[in-house]
Amino acid sequence: MLTQHGVCVFPQQKNLEGYVGFDNLPNQVYRKSVKRGFEFTLMVVGKSGLGKSTLINSLFLTDLYSKDYPGPSQRIKKTVQVEQSKVLIKEGEVQLTLTIVDTPGFGDAVDNSNCWQPVISYIDSKYEDFLNAESRVNRRSMPDNRVHCCLYFIAPSGHGLKPLDIEFMKRLHDKVNIIPLIAKADTLTPEECQLFK
Repeated sequence: MLTQHGVCVFPQQKNLEGYVGFDNLPNQVYRKSVKRGFEFTLMVVGKSGLGKSTLINSLFLTDLYSKDYPGPSQRIKKTVQVEQSKVLIKEGEVQLTLTIVDTPGFGDAVDNSNCWQPVISYIDSKYEDFLNAESRVNRRSMPDNRVHCCLYFIAPSGHGLKPLDIEFMKRLHDKVNIIPLIAKADTLTPEECQLFK
């Protein structure tokens, strides 16, 4: 309530018309966000040869793996390792720092017990780093390296989910958003694909 020369003036309520979202932020905040850019970390998990690298290259129209740095299926790993690659994607004025976290060796061993442990340790360590950076007094340069999404590739065997698939998703579902994908789904008939889903 405002008073003007002894008269009570009530501020008018504004009716919000249309969509309220990022594109309706004040221009200054919008320009600052676009100038700073965005960070996104995507983890891809699945057995070798399921087309993880091909899907990432197709999704982001980039060649993440080159002859100098071959894809994980070209490198032989005996244990599960977590490797990350960064690529800067620009579209118009907006730039995105995309971090792809790959897990070569996942599910390739004969004994896959606890093969999810390096993945869980990596995700937890990134959350711990972010929490430590957020707890500091100076938080201006605080990179967000947390894993935002996990694409989990399921082999198109026709037998459904394996115990490893179920156990992995149970262990990670409260730590990161998981999107299960049927790898190479174009090799299945529509009926098989529907049954698999």
